[in-house]
Amino acid sequence: MTTLSVTNSTIDYALILYYSNPRLILILSFGIVFILYYLADVAKQPILACQEGKFKKFLQENCPILQQRYWPTLWCFGTHAQTALANFLRGWLPDLPYHRELIKLPDGGIVSLDWLESYVNHGNSGNQPVALFLPGLTGHSQTEYVKSLVPVAQKLGCKCVVFNNRGRGGVALLTPKTYCAVNTGDLREVLKYIQKKYPNSAIFGTGISLGGIILGQYLVESGDKAVISAAMLISVPWDVHAGAASIEIPGLNLMLNKHLARSLCNMVRPYKEKFEKTDVNMESVLQSRTIREFDDRFTTKIFGFNSVDEYYQLSSLRGRLHGIKRPVLCVNAADDMFAPFYTLPHQEASQSSHVAMVITSRGGHIGFMEGFLPIAPFFSERLYEQYLRSLLKLYKEGKIKNLLC
Repeated sequence: MTTLSVTNSTIDYALILYYSNPRLILILSFGIVFILYYLADVAKQPILACQEGKFKKFLQENCPILQQRYWPTLWCFGTHAQTALANFLRGWLPDLPYHRELIKLPDGGIVSLDWLESYVNHGNSGNQPVALFLPGLTGHSQTEYVKSLVPVAQKLGCKCVVFNNRGRGGVALLTPKTYCAVNTGDLREVLKYIQKKYPNSAIFGTGISLGGIILGQYLVESGDKAVISAAMLISVPWDVHAGAASIEIPGLNLMLNKHLARSLCNMVRPYKEKFEKTDVNMESVLQSRTIREFDDRFTTKIFGFNSVDEYYQLSSLRGRLHGIKRPVLCVNAADDMFAPFYTLPHQEASQSSHVAMVITSRGGHIGFMEGFLPIAPFFSERLYEQYLRSLLKLYKEGKIKNLLC
């Protein structure tokens, strides 16, 4: 049989199959196209942006997940679906048992530190490293993504503690002051307390979303005097101006924006009377429909900024990575609605010996689901485990300070 006759027979068979069941053929064709698109554009090896040197080599040798394809959930890889479903699935994790300490601040305010109660004896707690977690905008110690990360650090032998901002985690707001992206004063007080409590312990910080901005601000401001030995930043909005514009795009972005704005309003509503002697018009604040409106009417007034634009400019870490003098691993998804790919400082990271940026093709905002049947831990938790495990190994060998030399 000639090649031509085989080809004609194949075409004839395909036509017969199509005319006998056209819907099936269309479904199969769509499925093939979808799989090809998924393999070509969705399931990719993450980008690793970091200057060639010890830190990048350290990550490549100790975090094998960075050498593999990230396989976002096949039927749920859109940014909003990833964000929402990952949050829902992590929400099924059991609440963590904490021991709470209240930290009094110089201005009379209080924040809380929630220490995970360990049921495993990891040996000498005197120099056992501390894993410090900073939640996002409306987060606290029982927020979904916190509950998925803290047990990882505990399993690796860390004392785990979550820093709850003023008025969060069930702690009352005592002063007419909350928290914001550029205010590192409360974090500094917390770090002083931890250092005093455990003077022989290294501190490894993890900041998620807004918590990552605050931790990043501290690292930039402190430079080589930072008391944190190393850090990981997850889903940080690096350019707050651009992130605010992105989250205001009509549709699902704006719906999420309004949801978070309502959460911020509900956070300050019980303390309305505390702000009566400030420049804040609480009636106007409580009518805020977007995060930008809330920041314009509340945050800028409380922290003394001239405008919301000034606040967002000072909040942005993009363009300031050179100030960080500790090893910092950052992970973002290219489709994060709070930090789209064009806002990520990957070029800066590629020239930095201290900062490495991992960018996945998909993952949404603090999503990073993977596998056909997504079950936590997801990509971000697995990367965190590999990174922290390798840092702790260096710490035990007394080599953590030599990582960047």
